[in-house]
Amino acid sequence: MLGIVGVFAYGRSVIGLLRLIGIINAGVWFGAAVFFMLGAAPAFSSADMRDLLGANNFHYFSVAIGQVMVRRYFHWYVGCSLVALLHLTGEWLYLGKYPRRGWLALIACLWLVGIAQSAWLQPRLAQWHLLQYERSAQREAYGRAFRVWHGVSSGLNCLAVLGLAVYLWRVANPPDTMRFVGASSKFRS
Repeated sequence: MLGIVGVFAYGRSVIGLLRLIGIINAGVWFGAAVFFMLGAAPAFSSADMRDLLGANNFHYFSVAIGQVMVRRYFHWYVGCSLVALLHLTGEWLYLGKYPRRGWLALIACLWLVGIAQSAWLQPRLAQWHLLQYERSAQREAYGRAFRVWHGVSSGLNCLAVLGLAVYLWRVANPPDTMRFVGASSKFRS
């Protein structure tokens, strides 16, 4: 009898640990995204930054500083999305509940947004930013491309924050346990 109680206690502690990891990751991920979007990103184009860098240097260096920060942010973002995927896999393997397609699709989309931003869009934005300050005939075209794709990046960030809010809600309010559970999944170790 004591062995069965030990299995239940072990199972509850693993489930609790999985839930804790999921909530902490979702909270940190969402918090970082909101802070970056509402706190850090506006600071790069603020009047304080203009005063610090000077009027001549502001337009180039404020964006360059922002690109350094956004690169770090998206590395953090992709790391959190990988933890979320591992967490979902852990829930599936330990609890025996296959994740719902909607939640799996949400996490996969959030991960893809981070990969697309980190590996494709942000490096091109950095390149277009440098090219728009060179003395060339295509200077205006690079500036226009930078502005358009920066807007696309900002829009993706807004969508990602909304998706992260939904994901945080999902992790904090897990779905009900399965109603009919077979004996084999009841006593997992």
